[in-house]
Amino acid sequence: MPVELYHLIAFLTSVTFVLWTIPDVKTLGLKLGIVDRPNARKIHQNPVVRVGGVSIFAGTIAALVIVWLLGGFSALAPDKVTEVWAVIIGSILFFGIGFADDLFNLTPISRLLMQVAVATGCWCMGVRIDFVSFPVYSLVQIYWLSLPVTVVWLVGMANAINWIDGVDGLAAGVSGIAAFVMLVVTLFMDQPAAGLIAAAMAGGALGFLRYNFNPAQIFMGDGGAYFMGFTLAAVGVVGLVKTTAITAVLLPYLILAVPILDMSAVIFSRISKGKSPFIADKSHLHHWLLKTGISQRQTVLFIYTLTFWVGSLALGFSNIPSGWGYAIGATMLLAWQLWQVRQVWKEGRSNNR
Repeated sequence: MPVELYHLIAFLTSVTFVLWTIPDVKTLGLKLGIVDRPNARKIHQNPVVRVGGVSIFAGTIAALVIVWLLGGFSALAPDKVTEVWAVIIGSILFFGIGFADDLFNLTPISRLLMQVAVATGCWCMGVRIDFVSFPVYSLVQIYWLSLPVTVVWLVGMANAINWIDGVDGLAAGVSGIAAFVMLVVTLFMDQPAAGLIAAAMAGGALGFLRYNFNPAQIFMGDGGAYFMGFTLAAVGVVGLVKTTAITAVLLPYLILAVPILDMSAVIFSRISKGKSPFIADKSHLHHWLLKTGISQRQTVLFIYTLTFWVGSLALGFSNIPSGWGYAIGATMLLAWQLWQVRQVWKEGRSNNR
């Protein structure tokens, strides 16, 4: 069987599993009272079940297990199979941390310590960043710095996806777009093992959007956000950063630039105001866009476009056929979205005078 067919199986299995299980997860969540209640910081007006990440997690893992049972791992190099299982184990543990937080409201420090411990374990199993890229020195091997750099990347991305999960459909859509771009790039760079994980993740995110796009019927919760954030970061490591091509090393950071920059800006903003970076506020990109007067849907679609734009740049830098053509198209789409946001903002200002 062609290896690409296994990627299609992973994608379709994950989509189907999520669509099939979400209604039951929603019903059970309502019965058990596992809901996200409105407050001054949150946008939604009514309680919403917050454990939809169970379906994303289960669908993604089920898809990968089915591919394994069908023999999809047999065509992979032994070291790549080990990396896939390391990512699967790490993603399960990250989901467990988030799900425990959804149920018991863990303290930020306890969550962080557990995440660091799991990321360290994944590093020991081979999910590690060995090179960084500098404009002048090209690729530089980082030796003993590999552990802290890898841990910061894995833990940081898990939390970055969780932090942008503040508007209906935002985290799932951004993760789905990033996973699809990673799927295309990893297949083009002959990294089918990482591509399998990306395909399953893309399917899970797409299926979840059916129920999570505005107006959301269910939220993914910390479990789903940590799971997707860690998995995307780990796919970037085992599929791209482990290669010795300068562009490949940089691609994960470009593909995930939107949540990375959003998290960085929020941390800087909070610290500059003398606040703890762990205390939630309304300083995220989606909050600023909502303040311009655009709707939740417009906000989400704008950030989708921004994510697709940086993803299209990754396609271009990967030298994928027509990659720069996609980048030009995405740039035009982003310009149109920016014009729309500006028009709404100007209209709002004139009405407030």
